[in-house]
Amino acid sequence: MNMRVLQSLGIGGGALGVAAALWLGGALDRFEASTWAWRVNAFARRRAPSPNVKVILLDQASLDWGSKTMGWSWPWPREAYAPLLDVCRRGGAKVVAFDILFTEPSVYGVADDEALGAAIRHAGPFVGASFYGRSGVTPPIPAVATNATALANVGDEPDPDGVFRRATLFRGGDRRAPSLGTAAWRLGVGTAAADARRLPLDRSGRLILNFFGTNGLHASFSAAAVIQSGMRLAAGETPALAPSVFSNAYVLVGFSAPGLMDLRPTPVSRVAPGVEIHATALDNLLTGRLLRDASRTGSLLAVGLLAFLAAWCVLSARRAAHSAAFIALFLPVPLAVGFAAYAAGSWWPVMFGLTAMGLALLAAVIVSYATEGRQKAFIKSAFRCYLGEEVIDQILADPSRLSLGGEKRELTVFFSDIEKFSSFSERLDPAALTSLLNDYLTDMSAIITEEGGYLDKYIGDAIVAFWNAPVSQPDHAARACRAAVRCQRKLAERRAEFERRTGVVLRARIGLNTGEATVGNMGSRARFNYTVLGDAANLASRLEGANKAFGTYAMVSEATWRSAGGVFAGRELARLKVVGRQTPVRVYELTGLPGDAALACGEAFAEGRALFEEGRFAEALARFERWPDDPPSRAYAAKCRGLAERAPEAWSGIWELSEK
Repeated sequence: MNMRVLQSLGIGGGALGVAAALWLGGALDRFEASTWAWRVNAFARRRAPSPNVKVILLDQASLDWGSKTMGWSWPWPREAYAPLLDVCRRGGAKVVAFDILFTEPSVYGVADDEALGAAIRHAGPFVGASFYGRSGVTPPIPAVATNATALANVGDEPDPDGVFRRATLFRGGDRRAPSLGTAAWRLGVGTAAADARRLPLDRSGRLILNFFGTNGLHASFSAAAVIQSGMRLAAGETPALAPSVFSNAYVLVGFSAPGLMDLRPTPVSRVAPGVEIHATALDNLLTGRLLRDASRTGSLLAVGLLAFLAAWCVLSARRAAHSAAFIALFLPVPLAVGFAAYAAGSWWPVMFGLTAMGLALLAAVIVSYATEGRQKAFIKSAFRCYLGEEVIDQILADPSRLSLGGEKRELTVFFSDIEKFSSFSERLDPAALTSLLNDYLTDMSAIITEEGGYLDKYIGDAIVAFWNAPVSQPDHAARACRAAVRCQRKLAERRAEFERRTGVVLRARIGLNTGEATVGNMGSRARFNYTVLGDAANLASRLEGANKAFGTYAMVSEATWRSAGGVFAGRELARLKVVGRQTPVRVYELTGLPGDAALACGEAFAEGRALFEEGRFAEALARFERWPDDPPSRAYAAKCRGLAERAPEAWSGIWELSEK
C-alpha cells in the first residue's frame, strides 16, 4: 500500500509538472479556446440577455434605404443621426452610446457637424467614441467632444487567436479612458456605484465576457427603422417604432453591415457586430453576471489531487477491465469540472486538467502492466547491493559463475582511507557520522564506477576497488589514476560543506598498484563475494598508508605509473620499502590529469631527491628547504637532517618505513 501511494504521488506529481509547464507556457491555449467555446455555447443560449441593453445597428438594409430612398452615399450626412437620437430621448433612454467614430469634419460642411452636436446636446446622457491606439488618442470632432456627456475608447484587442473573449474596461488602467460599455455603465448607475476595483478581472486586468442569448446578441433594431420613426415623430405622424421600446434602456449604436468592416469573431459567433462586444461588457457590469479566472493555486491543487487519485485507482486495479473503467471514469472529469465551474461563474483550465489526467492515466497503465519487468529490475537492483553490475550480467548470461573459484589477472587495485578517521569518528554522534560516510562513499563510488572500476568492498571508511576484472580493460591503470584524481577533486569540492556539517576537515589518502592478483568468487558455499587477493592488493593498501610519511594524498606504484603511460601530472617520490615487503618499489605522487600544470617545486624536488639517494644529505637539504610549504619537501628535509647527524654506514638510497 505504501509503495502504491508513493508511486501514485510520483506519477501524479510528474503529470502535474509537465501539464503545468505546458499550461503556463501557453502551449495549451489554442485547445483551451475550443473547450471555452463549448462551454459558452452550452450556457449562452439558455440565458436571456439583459432587457435593459438595446442595440441599434446600421445594417445593410439601412445602407440600402439611405442610398435608394434618401440619396445618401456613405458616409451619411451626420444630421441623419438626429432623428435616431430624438427617438431615444422621447423613449426615455437611460444612456445612448455611439460605437461610431467622428474624427474628421463632415464632407457636408460645418453645418452638418453642428447639427449632430445639437442633437447630442439635447439627447440626454450620451457617450461619444474616441480611439486609443498604440500611437496615441484620436478624439472626435469638437462638435461631438464638447456636447457628449462622456467620451470612451471603442478600440480593443482580441486574444492571440483573434477571438474577442475579454474586454478592456480602462485603457492602460487609466480611469479617464473607459471603454464604451464601462462609460455607459458609469453614467447609468453613477460613479459611486460603478466601482471597477471590485470586479473580478483576469490576470491581464481585463473582464472575461459572459455571453447571453442566441449567438450572444441583444435585442437590436435597424438604424433605418429608428431614423424613419424619428422623422415621422418630427412631422407629427405615428411612427412605426414606438420610442417606448427604449424606455430606461442603455442604447448602443454601431455597425453590422459587412462593408463597414466592424464584424468581430466571438466564442458564439464568427461575425458578431463589434458593438455587441461593448453591449456584452455593459450587460455583465449591469447584471453582475461576471466570470472570473480560476485561482492558479487552486487549479494546481485540484489537478494534482485528480492526477494522484487517477494514478492510484489504476495502480490498484487487478484486472484490465478495471483499469479501463477507471480511465473512462477519470478522463472526462476535467471537462465536467470546467462546465460546472462555468455555471458557477469561473473559467477553470480544462485542457490543463485533461493533459495532467491523460499523462497520469497513461503512466499508471505503463507502470501497472510492467509488473514482470519491475520485478526483474527490483531483483537486479537488490543484487547490486552485493555485486557489481558487470558481475550480475555475466551471472545472468552464465549461471555457472555462481560457484567458488578465481583466476589470475593483471589488475590495478585502488585502496583509500580517510585521514585520522578514528580520532574524529568518536566525537561525532551516530547520525552525523552515518550521514557523512554515506555522502562521502556515494561520491567516491560513483566516480569509481563511472571510470569502469569494480567496487570490491567498504571497510568502514575505506574503499577497495579494482580494474580489469570481471571484464577486460586494456587501459585499466589510466582509468584508476583518473578515478583517483577525480575522487580527490570531488572531495575538495565538498570539503567546506562537510566541515560545516560536522566540524571535521575531511581528507582521504589513496594508494594504487598494478600487478598480478587472484580475482573471483571467494567465501563459503552459502555466501561468497567477488573479490581480489594477492600481493598487488596488499601493496596498494601499504601505499595508501605510506602517504602519511610524505604528507601526500595519492601515491601510485611504478608499475601503475608506467602502465598509465606516465602522462599524468605528478612526480617521483622515492624508492620505498614498505612494512612487510622486502623488495623496495619506486613510488610516485599523482597530482593531476594529463595536461595539468606541473608542480612549481618539481625541479628542485627532483634534484634534492637525486642528491638524497646519493647520500649527499646536506646538499639535498638545501634544495628541499627552498619549498617549506611543500609536504614531501618538508618530509625529506626532516629526513636529511636526521641522516646528516647520524650518517648510515651503508647507504642504499631507499626510504624505509617503520609502520604501516
